[in-house]
Amino acid sequence: MPDRIQLRRAKGWRKPDGAITVARPSSWGNPFKLGETVEVGGERVTLDRDLMIALYRRWLVEHPELVERAREELAGHDLACWCGLEEACHADVLLRVAAGGDP
Repeated sequence: MPDRIQLRRAKGWRKPDGAITVARPSSWGNPFKLGETVEVGGERVTLDRDLMIALYRRWLVEHPELVERAREELAGHDLACWCGLEEACHADVLLRVAAGGDP
């Protein structure tokens, strides 16, 4: 089963073969940024991790072509992002979608 991998800049570290980077600036990067202020439901809010990922899920639902593309391009691959493995991450959403689940 594919896993999420944390990208690193440590000397000698290499992304595993077959893993796909889904961090910004890739086409899979989350368009919502932690700490960014956005309008949600008519009020301005600062994005925390949970809200950022909820908005990403909603964004995927609103863009079914991306869901289909994720299933075609990401299925069976480990996904790499800069988020810590102990943190929620949009890559977790993409792993679920790539495996055929809902955003």
